[in-house]
Amino acid sequence: MTVISTFQKKYFRPFFLLLLLLFNQIALQAQGIDETINTALRPLSDALNSFIFFSVTIFGAEMPLIVLWLVSAAVFFTFYFNFLNITGFKHAISLVKGDYDSGKDEGEVSHFQALATALSGTVGIGNIANVAVLITIGGPGAIFWMIVAGLIGMSTKFVECVLGVMYRKVKPDGSISGGPMYYLEKGLTERGFGSIAKPLGIFYAISMVIGCMGIGNMFQSNQAYEQFVFVTGGETSYFADKGWLFGGVIALLVGGVILGGLKSIAKVTEKLVPFMAVTYVAFALVIIFMNIEKVPWAFHAIFTEAFSPQGMTGGIIGVMVLGFKRAVFSNEAGIGSASIVHSAVKTNEPITEGYVALLEPFIDTVVICTMTGLVILTTVYEPNLAGTEVQGIALTARAFEANISWSVIPLAFIAILFAFSTMISWSYYGLKGWTYLFGESTISENIFKFIFCCFVALGCMMQLTAVLDFSDALVFLVALPNIIGLYILAPIVKKELLNYQARLKSGEIRKV
Repeated sequence: MTVISTFQKKYFRPFFLLLLLLFNQIALQAQGIDETINTALRPLSDALNSFIFFSVTIFGAEMPLIVLWLVSAAVFFTFYFNFLNITGFKHAISLVKGDYDSGKDEGEVSHFQALATALSGTVGIGNIANVAVLITIGGPGAIFWMIVAGLIGMSTKFVECVLGVMYRKVKPDGSISGGPMYYLEKGLTERGFGSIAKPLGIFYAISMVIGCMGIGNMFQSNQAYEQFVFVTGGETSYFADKGWLFGGVIALLVGGVILGGLKSIAKVTEKLVPFMAVTYVAFALVIIFMNIEKVPWAFHAIFTEAFSPQGMTGGIIGVMVLGFKRAVFSNEAGIGSASIVHSAVKTNEPITEGYVALLEPFIDTVVICTMTGLVILTTVYEPNLAGTEVQGIALTARAFEANISWSVIPLAFIAILFAFSTMISWSYYGLKGWTYLFGESTISENIFKFIFCCFVALGCMMQLTAVLDFSDALVFLVALPNIIGLYILAPIVKKELLNYQARLKSGEIRKV
């Protein structure tokens, strides 16, 4: 990595020698350990999943309450801020381009770097695999509701990222810590909810530390390993039984980036994310244009089956729920994680980063997920896909391969990059939760980074399904206190927004 700083060079050798020794010992002892861990954690994992993903039946469709919680908030904020997700789009682009950057504002990363880093945490394997599952179960109409949920989710991202900047903590050395744990603690205290403010901040931080080890770490490294084995020969691959080796290499690469802190992560993501997104969308567009005669049918099916789904249990509500689930699980609007990195942006105007954050769900869900859906619909989609053995990323791969036989190789490579970028972003989310709990000393930060890299390797060596389920549930559990905080603090954000818009209109705020 060209971004290895003096700090990284100093700690690189001892840090990774220790990692390699540990990986070797884990590999020797791994057999049976995962089963023991899964057995021990499964009851707790099942209980938490039953709570956070509890569903109610609405007109014959199962609606997880957490999805209803997140979508309801997105609808409320869309109306509360007068459809800023639409009207603010042009200004968001100008901010990302740097049109309003003075170069003198405090912060660690640019608007573009913050956006790229946050996107790298949401654009991942799910954009390739889970959209295929969505279509398999819900049909083309589910894509329509996924797009709708992505559009309204932009409003939630706006609120949480404005608050992330408003209540961030700036240290004497210029480094910044922010996110829901800070705006829950400081913001709720200001609004007269001091008795619950700190406990909610602590709860969020603990959940983020644990959650980042699963959904943002082990799951990603495991999926990357599976893709690597696939492109190197599948079951006959030399690496088929060497998860420890692949995991060790990925852990070293991740560690090489995260040791340098957010600036190091941002330098990687600002190059990696545009490359991944543009490459994937370009491949998708090529496939779509090769099947251009099916595109009108695909759009017709998306819109008509959104309101009159064929053979879908629960009818329109069922397909709507599926689309909403895919969107909120993909762009994480309402979880608050993105505000952790957005809080470190170089700006003295919190509203600007809210505008920038609007673009995240749009790129992640409306663009990339929709491209995946159109590729599948114009190539391999059949109305009776539900129940077939080819689902998830295998179905997406088959869709690409149907027109370009060798496209599965770059697709697998992109999937690995998606997983890698997600890991480095989520390492920062977890780190800020860790330092909120244990302090911001160099020793404390390095302990977390070491643990995080170990879990990267573990994801390739062990099938810790209970750990993944537990961490997944925790990540969505934090939406409960986070959304409550957003509701309480929304008037502050609106006041700040009106002030900013007035100054923008008067010319007080102008392009540089």
